[in-house]
Amino acid sequence: MEESRFGELRHILTTVFLSGFAEFLVKPVITDVTVAAVCSGLTDSCSLAVYLTGVQQVTVGLGTMVMMPVIGNLADTYGIKALLTLPMCLSILPPAILGYRRDTNFFYAFYVIKILFDIVSQGTVDCLAHAYVAKNVHGRKRIPMFGVLAGIKSISGVCATFSARFLPVASTFQVSAISLFVALVYMRIFVKKRLHDHNDDDDYIEDDSSGGRNHQEFHDGNVLTILAEPILDEPIKTHVSNTKYSSLKDMVCLIRSSTILVQTLVVTFFATFSQTGMESALMYFLKACFGFSKNDFAELLMLSTIIASISQLVIFPIFVSAVGERKVLSTGLLMEFFKAAFLSVAWSPWVPYATTVLEPGAMFVMPSVYGIASRQVGSGEQGKVQGCISGVKSLAGVMAPFVFSPLTVLFLSENAPFYFPGFSLLCIAFSLMIGFLLSFFIKDISSP
Repeated sequence: MEESRFGELRHILTTVFLSGFAEFLVKPVITDVTVAAVCSGLTDSCSLAVYLTGVQQVTVGLGTMVMMPVIGNLADTYGIKALLTLPMCLSILPPAILGYRRDTNFFYAFYVIKILFDIVSQGTVDCLAHAYVAKNVHGRKRIPMFGVLAGIKSISGVCATFSARFLPVASTFQVSAISLFVALVYMRIFVKKRLHDHNDDDDYIEDDSSGGRNHQEFHDGNVLTILAEPILDEPIKTHVSNTKYSSLKDMVCLIRSSTILVQTLVVTFFATFSQTGMESALMYFLKACFGFSKNDFAELLMLSTIIASISQLVIFPIFVSAVGERKVLSTGLLMEFFKAAFLSVAWSPWVPYATTVLEPGAMFVMPSVYGIASRQVGSGEQGKVQGCISGVKSLAGVMAPFVFSPLTVLFLSENAPFYFPGFSLLCIAFSLMIGFLLSFFIKDISSP
């Protein structure tokens, strides 16, 4: 049955691959395009470029913080396939604009439209793909499948960064838009609303203290939750089809219902806060200190994604089966801490390449989070819990630029209080250490 499920999941995995390919394809290029469009002269960086990136992250983060729980809740009611259509449509236009022209006016048009559309589309494919897997894969196979999902995303990054290394800048954005369009058409044609509605959808959730289980019955396609010694501190009242409760209220109820879920979301906040800060600071740091360009970014990202895909598809399933997802989560955060710490004191262009040996750490974190969180609710509320995770990630994405964008600008400028260009990266390392320490409070959950 599990081999059959893996085969049936190939369509959502293909959609994730095509979407991820389009996303990763523009990453090595966008820094150069931004600097060329908004910075005067031949300078390798300017504060405006850094601040524009920070404003984009904050604005999109505020929007997705509200929209992701709504989308997750609606996905439980109307279906994941229906909720994927609009965000995937909206994501096509921004790269198409830069594929046409990349002067200052067109860049600002791209910038505004991308912010508006990303409020709905950013992270939606990943969020709903995790909900789709959680609804259709149960028991011990769910967490390894989250690793496979992340591995497919990493493989798309390998292919995309390899392509970006050789494609002209204009073609890069054009291919990205085409890939998004193909992903949309493929999803509409091939992805099923739900793989099965049989009794093998029953999921068991162990109690965080007494080892009790939640048993789910399926009757006429509706989920009836029967709680017997539940993992949740208080039973969740399931209102899958009741629309009188707001999505944000649903999210609050979910968060308050499980201690393990609260702890997992707190760790998710610090992990995402650090990751978003890294995205805000690292490329501008490398460009300012070592003169990195499109080709250098493409090579670095390609090396990182190759290591990431291997770790997610091969190492993660073995590791999580051997020690459990909580220990894998802690290990990943510790590896990320060391990576950020080493990057903060990088003294040569080869140091960022050397730190990619710690890349598996970042790849261990979110699959472990998705696995732990998905075990706290039944099949009928997987969209809500994935929306909760995405909402917390968006909140972290809002706060990180307020901290790290000014720090990056300050310590890359001549007005720095002391010479430490990588100081913002060191602060990211401290944030990861907080997440690492908090992860020890999450109770281990053995697989049923």
